[in-house]
Amino acid sequence: MSNKIKAAIIGSGNIGTDLMIKILRNGQNIEMGVMVGIDETSDGLARANRMGVATTHEGVEGLVKMPEFADIDVVFDATSASAHRHNDVFLRGHKEDIKMVDLTPAAIGPYCVPVVNLEKHLKEGNVNMVTCGGQATIPMVAAVSNVAKVHYAEIVASISSKSAGPGTRANIDEFTETTSKAIEVVGGAEKGKAIIILNPAEPPLLMRDTVYVLSEKADQAQVEKSVEEMAAAVASYVPGYRLKQKVQFDEIPDDQPINVPGLGYFSGLKTSIFLEVEGAAHYLPAYAGNLDIMTSAALGTAERIAESLVH
Repeated sequence: MSNKIKAAIIGSGNIGTDLMIKILRNGQNIEMGVMVGIDETSDGLARANRMGVATTHEGVEGLVKMPEFADIDVVFDATSASAHRHNDVFLRGHKEDIKMVDLTPAAIGPYCVPVVNLEKHLKEGNVNMVTCGGQATIPMVAAVSNVAKVHYAEIVASISSKSAGPGTRANIDEFTETTSKAIEVVGGAEKGKAIIILNPAEPPLLMRDTVYVLSEKADQAQVEKSVEEMAAAVASYVPGYRLKQKVQFDEIPDDQPINVPGLGYFSGLKTSIFLEVEGAAHYLPAYAGNLDIMTSAALGTAERIAESLVH
């Protein structure tokens, strides 16, 4: 008998399919139970069938009718923000204590960035994986916040247009709102701002993220060490995650403060961090690091939740 926790994935698009392949290849405490879609002809459902995974094309309504549902303890939702709100309520009506790992920007449950705050949320019924930009950049804001008080943090996530599917495009507003809020709640910034760029370049570019952090004065060596340690922690579950260059610092003197519109004037330390995220190419191309970091973070979160359920 396996002591692994059975999982269902809602959403048979790019993210759901990549996540399924990660679970089938690398699952330690999690194993695939059901792949759920709404498009009978989707590649994700076809692939799940070929790999011996039970499927339904009737959404969550179809999932709860399946005999496999009785054994499902964790559900990953890779649909959209509005669909997730429905799915969460519907599934809890059939299984109250089900664990939901939300890969949409719906943010019903607390924001979860595994290396920063996962241990606090192991008992939650629903955890939100923020956004791809959030998973890549919030650890860096938190790394600075661990050393000095952060007044303001701004992130720019640049992803290949080809790696932005219908779900990402339909949720651009939610992306910026959710990421900005999570920079504050999880990253520790007093104020956060997020910008996303869909880059149409050919050949497609790898995901790039720029993080600007304005903090109180701090020891630059300590900040750099904190950032490098955090980057290594993220790379432990997203191998293609790396600092693109050395951390850059600008000291802002007390007599020459800068104005952050809406917040006021600040002096202190500006830290600039430049990241690159290359995908593992399990299902998606290597340039789709934005999707890979989401599925990797979601699986890492579910693995730890499953471990806490088993032990």
